[in-house]
Amino acid sequence: MPTVSAQGKTFECEAGANLRKVLLAHGVDLYNGQSTVINCRSLGTCGTCAVQIEGEVSAPNWKDKTRRSLPPHQADRNLRLACQTQVLGDVKVTKYDGFWGQGETVVW
Repeated sequence: MPTVSAQGKTFECEAGANLRKVLLAHGVDLYNGQSTVINCRSLGTCGTCAVQIEGEVSAPNWKDKTRRSLPPHQADRNLRLACQTQVLGDVKVTKYDGFWGQGETVVW
């Protein structure tokens, strides 16, 4: 089973599991500020679950690519939408500041 490391925690999940669901199920604070309340709930339209991922995950789908190509995100930045990402192997997840996680300062 793949391991996920995020916010100082490490836990296992099924291969192919949705990263957003896995993080939330393990009590990881995926959203910054009010985006905890105001987010698209996995539709891939808001971009508030953007994170940096090191490790083996699914290729970005069209929703992920499209949302990250729109402000305040930048298509060339190494971020992914957790709600549109499947965990395929061990991963380390990093969250940045900003309402959409688009900032430059690491939150966790």
